[in-house]
Amino acid sequence: MGEHDIKTGHNEEQMRAFTLSVLSDLQAFEYMFDNGHFSDEVCRIGAEQEMFLVDSAMRPTPRSLDVIADAGDPRLTTEIGLFNLEANLSPREFKGDCLSLMENELKELLGIVRNVMTKFGGGVVMAGILPTIQKSDLTVNNLTPHPRYHEIDRIVTELHGENRMIHIKGLDELQLTLQNTYIEFCNTSFQIHLQIAPGDFVRYYNWAQALSAPVLAAAVNSPLLLNHRLWHETRIAVFKQSTDTRSLTHRQRNQKPRVNFGDDWVNNSILEVLREDVVRYRILLTQAVEENSLEVLAAGGVPELKSWRLHNGTIWRWNRPCYGILDGKPGLRIEARYLPAGPTVIDQMANAAFFLGLLTEMPEEFGDIRDFMSFDDARTNFYNAARYGLKGQIRGLDGQSRRIGRIILEELLPRARKGLARANVDEADIGRLLDVIEQRVITERTGAQWMLDSYESMGSNSKPTVKLRTITATMKSHQDNDDIPVHEWDLAEIPEGCEWIDSYRTVEQFMSVDLYTVRPEDIVDLAASLMHWRHVRHVPVEDDSGKLIGLVSHRDLLELIAQGKCSTGQTLVISDVMKTDIISVTPGTSSIDALQLMREKNVGCLPVLDEGRLVGLITTYDFLTVSAELLEERLNDT
Repeated sequence: MGEHDIKTGHNEEQMRAFTLSVLSDLQAFEYMFDNGHFSDEVCRIGAEQEMFLVDSAMRPTPRSLDVIADAGDPRLTTEIGLFNLEANLSPREFKGDCLSLMENELKELLGIVRNVMTKFGGGVVMAGILPTIQKSDLTVNNLTPHPRYHEIDRIVTELHGENRMIHIKGLDELQLTLQNTYIEFCNTSFQIHLQIAPGDFVRYYNWAQALSAPVLAAAVNSPLLLNHRLWHETRIAVFKQSTDTRSLTHRQRNQKPRVNFGDDWVNNSILEVLREDVVRYRILLTQAVEENSLEVLAAGGVPELKSWRLHNGTIWRWNRPCYGILDGKPGLRIEARYLPAGPTVIDQMANAAFFLGLLTEMPEEFGDIRDFMSFDDARTNFYNAARYGLKGQIRGLDGQSRRIGRIILEELLPRARKGLARANVDEADIGRLLDVIEQRVITERTGAQWMLDSYESMGSNSKPTVKLRTITATMKSHQDNDDIPVHEWDLAEIPEGCEWIDSYRTVEQFMSVDLYTVRPEDIVDLAASLMHWRHVRHVPVEDDSGKLIGLVSHRDLLELIAQGKCSTGQTLVISDVMKTDIISVTPGTSSIDALQLMREKNVGCLPVLDEGRLVGLITTYDFLTVSAELLEERLNDT
């Protein structure tokens, strides 16, 4: 949970005072670290669950503040998007029935949110990325109205200095130009915390880095973004690009982004990471300085290190070192931030058990990871896992590249079992949860693979929005009702008599996006051939910069023939026949409004423009398709 009590519009004097406080906090941290102040008697675990709030049509709904107010539970808090919510689970000792207790608390919190959302006619979905999110959801109206989120958006956008390009390539290729950070609304995660003794921190942190790839590969659950099939864990790419503060100059100097995996192993002390983050990344947020950490230490107290913690909260390492105070003792923990939310509670708990077991066993069995793996391999492994999930290859401790699933089954799962046993976790929980990982790997049915297979199985004749809504509704049903692991799910199927209307409420839900365009200087014969070959009746005209400047229809070509202009021998170009008085709509235009506009203006096609850029077409044929579905449904009901 991020700190919300921050200053906005800070001046240079405030910035200097806050910077001094951050440095003072680091000095206090170093003193406590060197003098044995940190707790090493008890090992604890914790977690943060992020989730999406959806309406009855499986679309995101901005209800987080309503849910928090109605539930009245301090464990629930906001996230950056108004349709995101976060639940903070209680820390508990890493032993015995800790995993069952965490699982039960998670179910309890999800139940509380579901009960509140039922009053609003909606529900909860756990997914790394909600499949039904549309670009029209990424607006300031859905930005949570807390100073922290507005300041981060303002400063990150300002520092970047230009429109940011989101470019992700998977099965499909997504390219977006954005003027803000709102695409981060698309991401939710299940973050695991493990407390580490100070003397073990370097060894365990390096292992946490090395183990991120296989743990992520088994947990991937975010393959769909804005109707594009991208990475198996697309969150990794989205978060890195959406919060990039680097200007063009800084990118050319190869300055590292604030979301990163790291540059090297930690060698001697965790202070290397903390100092690096202070000197490399400028301070984004400030707050009133309420304590002098060194004075608190001198008086025998335990400083909160609030200034450094606020700065640390704006640097998003995939494995982040964290500081906290529990029962009056300061503690160090590793926060694994790369795991997605979902597909179910038991899947998430299996992911947690796999991570915790490996991180407990591997440092004890092998010692220093630096003796077995280069950091470049660890980082490459991580991004391969994010791209390909269990279908990817990584380099193991022996330096050989193999399928991730094989490494998990043959080498890592047995050691995860040993690690959980080493921590005296209940044997029944070890078997129950790690068996889920084993079967998921054997079947290669991660949440991501289930979504991709479901999408493919619904065929090319089904509208993408219907597929995405069906996938989301099926996920929600499993999460609400049975909580069986994803490897046991049947593929999502569009049910007969499906309530199709919610898939056609706005233009962007069913507009044509696979467009063919021509330029004004192209010959008319090209447009005619295009229409004939691709069975389309309207062709947009763009200039070389991609700006829409006209539209050519089959009627325009028929008029040429009727007027005898095609038989004169003169070569005609598009600019001679195109219409320039374009009537257009936006992606968020309601279908009813678009239909009425077409009737009023007597046009058969409406270009769909987003901030002046052509993103789709809506035609009478699209409406005919919708009408045919309605007619068929009504006739079948009689």
